[in-house]
Amino acid sequence: MASTSSGVKPSQSRRFTRAPTRMVDLQNNDEKVIDSELVPSSLAPIVPILRVANEIQPLNSRVAYLCRFHAFERAHYMDQNSTGRGVRQFKTYLLHRLEMEEEETMCTLGTNDPKEIQLFYQKYYEENIIDGEHKKKPEEMAKIIQIASVLYEVLKTVVPVGKTDEKTERYARDVDKKKEQYVHYNILPLYAVGVRPAIMEFPAIKVALNALRNVDNLPMPRILVYHEGADDSPVTSTERVSSINDILDWLSSIFGFQKGNVANQREHLILLLANMLIRKKERDPTELDSATVQKLKTKIFKNYTSWCNYLRVEKKYKTPRDCDTKQVDLIYIGLYLLIWGEASNVRFMPECLCFIFHNMAHEVHGVLFSNNHPVSGETYQEAACDEESFLKDVITPIYQVLLKEVKKNKGGKASHSGWRNYDDLNEYFWSDRCLKLGWPMNPKADFFIHSDAMQPTNERVNQAAAGKRKPKTNFVEVRTFLHLYRSFNRMWIFFILAFQAMLIVAWSPSGSLASFFDADVFRSVLSIFITSAFLNLFQATLDIVLSWNAWKSLKFSQILRYLLKFAVAAAWAVILPIGYSSSVQNPTGLVKFFSSWAGDWRNHSFYDYAVALYLIPNILSALLFFLPPLRRHMERSNWRVVTLVMWWAQPKLYIGRGMHEDMFSLLKYTLFWIMLLISKLAFSYYVEIQPLVGPTKLIMEIPIDNYQWHEFFPNVTHNIGVVIAIWAPIVLVYFMDAQIWYAIYSTLFGGIHGAFSHLGEIRTLGMLRSRFEAVPSAFRNRLVPQAKEDFERENRENLLHRKTIAKFSQVWNEFIYSMRMEDLISNSERDLLLVPYSSSAVSVVQWPPFLLASKIPIALDMAKDFKGKDDDDLFRKITSDDYMHSAVIECYQTVRDIIYALLEDESDKMILRNICYEVEQSIEQGRFINHFKMSELPQLSEKLEKFLKLLLAESENFSEPQIINVLQDIMEIITQDIMIDGYRILESAHHDQDGQKEQRFERLALDLMLNKSLKERVVRLHLLLTVKESAINVPQNLEARRRITFFANSLFMNMPKAPKVQNMLSFSVLTPYFKEDVLYSEDELKKENEDGISTLFYLQKIYPDEWTNFLERIKDAIKDSKEENREKEKMEFIRHWVSYRGQTLARTVRGMMYYKQALELQCFLEFAEDEAILGGYRNMESYNDHREYQDRAQALADLKFTYVVSCQVYGNQKKSADARDRSCYINILNLMLTNHSLRVAYIDEREETVNGNSQMLYYSVLVKGGEKLDEEIYRIRLPGRPVDVGEGKPENQNHAIIFTRGEALQTIDMNQDNYFEEAFKMRNVLEEFLKRRRSQRKPTILGLREHIFTGSVSSLAWFMSNQETSFVTIGQRILANPLRVRFHYGHPDIFDRIFHITRGGISKASKIINLSEDIFAGYNSTMRGGLITHHEYIQVGKGRDVGMNQISLFEAKVANGNGEQTLSRDVYRLGRRFDFYRMLSFYFTTVGFYFSSMVTVLTVYVFLYGRLYMVMSGVEREILENPIIQQSKALEQALATQSVFQLGLLLVLPMVMEIGLEKGFRTALGDFIIMQLQLASVFFTFQLGTKAHYFGRTILHGGSKYRATGRGFVVFHAKFADNYRLYSRSHFVKGLELLILLIVYQVYGESYRSSNLFLFITFSMWFLVASWLFAPFVFNPSGFDWQKTVDDWTDWKRWMGNRGGIGIAPDKSWESWWDEEQEHLKYTNIRGRILEIILAFRFFVYQYGIVYHLDIAHRSKSLLVYGLSWLVMATVLIVLKMVSMGRRRFGTDFQLMFRILKALLFLGFMSVMTVLFVVCGLTISDLFAAILAFTPTGWAFLLIGQACRPFLKWLKVWDSVKELGRAYEYIMGLIIFMPTAILSWFPFVSEFQTRLLFNQAFSRGLQISMILAGRKEKAA
Repeated sequence: MASTSSGVKPSQSRRFTRAPTRMVDLQNNDEKVIDSELVPSSLAPIVPILRVANEIQPLNSRVAYLCRFHAFERAHYMDQNSTGRGVRQFKTYLLHRLEMEEEETMCTLGTNDPKEIQLFYQKYYEENIIDGEHKKKPEEMAKIIQIASVLYEVLKTVVPVGKTDEKTERYARDVDKKKEQYVHYNILPLYAVGVRPAIMEFPAIKVALNALRNVDNLPMPRILVYHEGADDSPVTSTERVSSINDILDWLSSIFGFQKGNVANQREHLILLLANMLIRKKERDPTELDSATVQKLKTKIFKNYTSWCNYLRVEKKYKTPRDCDTKQVDLIYIGLYLLIWGEASNVRFMPECLCFIFHNMAHEVHGVLFSNNHPVSGETYQEAACDEESFLKDVITPIYQVLLKEVKKNKGGKASHSGWRNYDDLNEYFWSDRCLKLGWPMNPKADFFIHSDAMQPTNERVNQAAAGKRKPKTNFVEVRTFLHLYRSFNRMWIFFILAFQAMLIVAWSPSGSLASFFDADVFRSVLSIFITSAFLNLFQATLDIVLSWNAWKSLKFSQILRYLLKFAVAAAWAVILPIGYSSSVQNPTGLVKFFSSWAGDWRNHSFYDYAVALYLIPNILSALLFFLPPLRRHMERSNWRVVTLVMWWAQPKLYIGRGMHEDMFSLLKYTLFWIMLLISKLAFSYYVEIQPLVGPTKLIMEIPIDNYQWHEFFPNVTHNIGVVIAIWAPIVLVYFMDAQIWYAIYSTLFGGIHGAFSHLGEIRTLGMLRSRFEAVPSAFRNRLVPQAKEDFERENRENLLHRKTIAKFSQVWNEFIYSMRMEDLISNSERDLLLVPYSSSAVSVVQWPPFLLASKIPIALDMAKDFKGKDDDDLFRKITSDDYMHSAVIECYQTVRDIIYALLEDESDKMILRNICYEVEQSIEQGRFINHFKMSELPQLSEKLEKFLKLLLAESENFSEPQIINVLQDIMEIITQDIMIDGYRILESAHHDQDGQKEQRFERLALDLMLNKSLKERVVRLHLLLTVKESAINVPQNLEARRRITFFANSLFMNMPKAPKVQNMLSFSVLTPYFKEDVLYSEDELKKENEDGISTLFYLQKIYPDEWTNFLERIKDAIKDSKEENREKEKMEFIRHWVSYRGQTLARTVRGMMYYKQALELQCFLEFAEDEAILGGYRNMESYNDHREYQDRAQALADLKFTYVVSCQVYGNQKKSADARDRSCYINILNLMLTNHSLRVAYIDEREETVNGNSQMLYYSVLVKGGEKLDEEIYRIRLPGRPVDVGEGKPENQNHAIIFTRGEALQTIDMNQDNYFEEAFKMRNVLEEFLKRRRSQRKPTILGLREHIFTGSVSSLAWFMSNQETSFVTIGQRILANPLRVRFHYGHPDIFDRIFHITRGGISKASKIINLSEDIFAGYNSTMRGGLITHHEYIQVGKGRDVGMNQISLFEAKVANGNGEQTLSRDVYRLGRRFDFYRMLSFYFTTVGFYFSSMVTVLTVYVFLYGRLYMVMSGVEREILENPIIQQSKALEQALATQSVFQLGLLLVLPMVMEIGLEKGFRTALGDFIIMQLQLASVFFTFQLGTKAHYFGRTILHGGSKYRATGRGFVVFHAKFADNYRLYSRSHFVKGLELLILLIVYQVYGESYRSSNLFLFITFSMWFLVASWLFAPFVFNPSGFDWQKTVDDWTDWKRWMGNRGGIGIAPDKSWESWWDEEQEHLKYTNIRGRILEIILAFRFFVYQYGIVYHLDIAHRSKSLLVYGLSWLVMATVLIVLKMVSMGRRRFGTDFQLMFRILKALLFLGFMSVMTVLFVVCGLTISDLFAAILAFTPTGWAFLLIGQACRPFLKWLKVWDSVKELGRAYEYIMGLIIFMPTAILSWFPFVSEFQTRLLFNQAFSRGLQISMILAGRKEKAA
């Protein structure tokens, strides 16, 4: 063997000759088994060699050493200079290990290494491979063959060339042959021979596989081999046919798809076909029928067909008549799936995929049917392509376009209009321009050419859009609030016109609605059409302006439409006002207007005709509104005539056509909105508008000349300023209050809908007990699939009831066992809840013991105390209670059977038979009471209890003599005390024994107690006799109660009947995971927070009952373990217990794997024989053919269910040096090893050298759990890093979606959970996809309800839980039906998988704009003709944020997302293309809710600034002191109206309704009151500020980003500095501004205003201010603890004082934070800057108003007063600047000079103040007023300075602005901190706050005070 450069010489035995090397720490050098997982990415090919070395280490350490040596040589050869990342360290580590093993290992089989490895290879082959394939499973064989292959590779390097013996070579050839058959597979081992898994025996799988393998008549591609001819010209000399196994291989050889992709899609297609086939045929199919293939083809190509029709191009999947259509269809389906499977990021561009398929299908058609190429005219070549040629030639160029575009986004800083996102590039393929790209695509086509010239370095970032850039496609996302008007213009026009009409009517002399019919008033009302014309003109202008950047990409017809729309709107805006002005001289009344229309049309004004003409389009659209099928057909039509007709109504777009609902749905939501709008408009008219008209008229007539400031417009008529100040807030409320009406109506309708859906019918244990008898039959009707003939047969044979109970008991018991495993119930509760599998032993139904609790003791008491003479009276009493009747009969029969089974002596049995005969005869003849003494029954019961207890005793306490003794006592009591004639039975027994007397009942067969079935009966009987009243409250745990009652209740709800497992839709679950917690480590459990509280201790206190149950469970689990392992095992159990109470991946995986368990149980119930079912699911192993059942059940479960977790960074975590990453990797690996159906997809990054350059290559990889490590199944190379292009989560989902299977896909987030009993209902839900509906459309997304499981942690978590619960139940219920606007909210929704994978996937991924990626999937689904429903008979668990700061971050993220949605094309298109009422539903349930929240806040500002103007100018005094106004109370009422809306209590309505429905209205009312006492209103008001701030800022400036909120559960104390950083700009600044406004309004209006009026008007505003300023501290644990307050102040001062700079985090320095807070202004456009400056000007009003009220002004109104105030301001700023400069210039070197300067300034200040006080009349109140005046002015300077930052930096005054900012922050911090500090002095405040925060936990026994104090209970 050739020597390597490592200095190791070839020898018969390999040795090292170099000096020992220092060991490099690879974290786990002690755990040698995982060195293969630490290999750097550039050395990936050596991983299999190291894995084999580890695998064979125990078998032969020397051969393992040789393998490692070979791996080292390979590594050295691959990277000789160790340039790759981590290569040098790894090689050093491996070398060190080899040095150690060189000395330690020695040959055992041979005398030298070559002999040793050959002998080992032969031995390994003979032991594992010769007979293995007939005994071992395919996955085991795959591993064995892989080991043998690697061993042979190593063997060839060790054994000299030509020295390998013949036997070894023969074995190697056989291994090579078997290599193809045994590979690691996902679900189907397609090529395995020998032991074939059950799944491969399904006929449907075989048929689908055979159909794919039909390649007989396909033209085979050839590999052309060239040789040089004589004249050096290449001549083809040979052709070699490439091997083709099936259709997908054939396609791959033509187009060059990757092997991993082909293998993945092969399995995907086989499973799709098999599932469709198995569902269609009852009998086993023998061949794949064309109908199944056609159905799949139709579904997959529906979007492609639609695209071809839209572009008017011919479809390319043509099939000539005389060919095998099924084969050709499969070729086209396979081609599409292969394209999709390798498309990577391009999967988000469905029409781009259509374009690719269109051209490739054309090529396939050419190859199949020998057509000529359309361009070259030559026949299609059939040469095979290289693997990856499709990736390189088709996908990578498109990916590069995406990547270059996203770079222009500058990490979310650039304007959306400056770069093209996924939607823009996809919409390029909506026009026939895309066909000009050619095929193969022309790299010089306009799609690929970029404006790549880099910008000058000094150019501002937000100018990224400048220069010669590519135009946007169809739409431009411009940052402006005008999008709200543009998208929802019909709604705004309606509200504005309604307001105008109501105002005109209210302004009329009578002011009543009847005056509408008055001629003059009606004529005035007609002016609304002029307003409408101007609003339409505004809309047409916006359409042009906002889409300007897309004009170059628009078709001429679209541009023409925009221009014509503008021209027509402008024409109407001119014609209507002219017509109206001319018609005023020709007025007519309403009656005359209509009656004389026909007879006297000449006399009508021009305006009437103009209006009639103007309304024609609206009338036509109203007609079409009531004919949805016609409108739908017209919109979807591609006929040119229809297109021309529709062209004016709306632009032709590929999506958003024909979204109209059926007539019934339309009427439902139309009725909803008509009722709502009538209520809203009536309220607005009678409460908001009409009361204000009278005072307004009076105010407009009052002459005001006594202004208290310098009035710039003293001659303005009608006091217009006052009118605006009064009306502005009312107008804002008018536009906002529809949101409140929506909350009211949705609550009412949602509640009614919920009640009709049978929600909450079983909500307590009492209700469950009363209806439990009906539960099994409801279970049969809903969850047991049964053919009609089976049902009738069982009914005839009286088996129905027994089988129903038997099947119900299997599921119920598994449900109870699952709750036991989750520690929600104890062992004793479990026993009380279980239902016996078979009730064949007794004649009545055996109900669970918790229903029969105390029934036997009560029946005994009744019998004992019964005084009657007639049996019937006693029996009537007992049978009146069904459960008691059952219990009595069961008890009697079970006692009889147990004793009879135990007796060995035949005469004893005879006695028992006689007793029983006597009992039964007496009952039959009605003489029971006369023949039996009832009074002795309690004594018998007592003895029976003792007897049963002895039978159940543990082996060490088991006493046979005692048992015999007690049994003899029992028989004695029966025969002598109870039975009147009992002695006769004994005598007859003695008589039969010929007078021989001996002791009876001595011989018992007690070994029968080992029989499981008998023991269960004894246990149950013991429970029936002993369980008392307490069992009525079983289970105690609230979560267990909730789950049991919900499950029972759901069986009575409307759900589709369950199909058989084989007939159900197949589905996958997909969970995206990044770096969240997988399983908590021991350190994390024990780590204590600042209060000394560990996570484990905290959870033990929150869940005390579950902890007790857990300890009880693990005691049994670890009792058989070795002593030394017990602690370790216990800790492992504890880690899982804690993790299952957090929001961890382990919890999610456990929940989702319940689906598989449920499917396996369902298979058992369907396929097992009656005997097995009656015997019980858990006893299945006792049956002979149980293995067959199990294999079939698992195979069917695998066919129907797949679970993929997309762990994006799993590959990096595997190699990471970080301890947390390694822990995550190990935990994920353990999850795979534990759950064999779990698959993990990740993005693997490999460093590879290409053409001498190192570059990163990216792969999508799917792995599963092997024996000890993960096994790679598929590896598909990507064109680049996916997350570089789009948002992280959707890209993570997208890369893994190709590994999912089935027809449905459930999206599950990382913070979700599932329950066994809910998993059982999955097949019912999936039937919703197939259910017939009124509308033609079938659902594309099924929405499911959620249960928020984090509500018990704190009051905040409870508020959040209630809010979220109301949204995911009543909120989504009403959205889905009747409103038809439910979308996808990232919840456990189930997607129609094939629909979505052909239409862009399950989320959208464009950077920033698709921040809320989930809802865009709903938008996309709706616009592409989908239907989204909501179902509440099944639920999934979900965790939510629990701390104040996490909740605020979450709300900020959602508000950011809604801000971005407002700008998006999806919202615009839905807003424009929904009908009017559906558009209203859409607006008020998405962006409208956030806009209304913002308007609510804005109303407060507008109201208070209006008051500020009125108070400071003196106008309010003049009005209120006017005698006319004093007589009218109307003004006060009008001012008070809007204050009602600030409370936000109405938004709690849905919450109360839902709690009422599901828990009862008394509970709901109690919860509501408790929530208010726990300051829920403060919390919700605070969150209103969060929504308003982030929504507004996002639309104005951008800056949205994904905010990680954190999901931990220990509620910790947040430092003051943390709270200040988080809420300073969103709440504190705004709160202080409102505080100053309220103070100014109070102080300067106090003299003439009653304080009651002031308080009434401003109460809600004071509440808002208090909430915004102090909520974070009220809801901060230990917020009023004195020590923490002191620490917080110290920390805050340190933070404020620290200098900032590059690399200093915002939480370390105020300067860094201040810079970060202004980041949005760095990247905003000029419009955003100007708006910021304009908004800042409001702060100058304070100074202008207050200076005229100062005593020193002496009531002067001169403008000079204001000028002098600016002189004072300037002086103060100059002095401050001098001090600042002095400190810098003289502070160190000229200390004395600086002191003198300060002294002079102080003396000057004192002199000036003295003069002002003595001479000018300055007062102390003036000083306070001056602070109020100048503070806002300084803040305005700051805001303007921040907006003009570049200019101020150029002027070199930016540092001064920064210091001014610091001063303001100090003052604000002090103002906010002081109340907290003062309250911290009083210890009771802290206790009260703890009670307030954790009341919910208190009610469940949480000793939170002890937790927060950190006093731990000492173990006794």
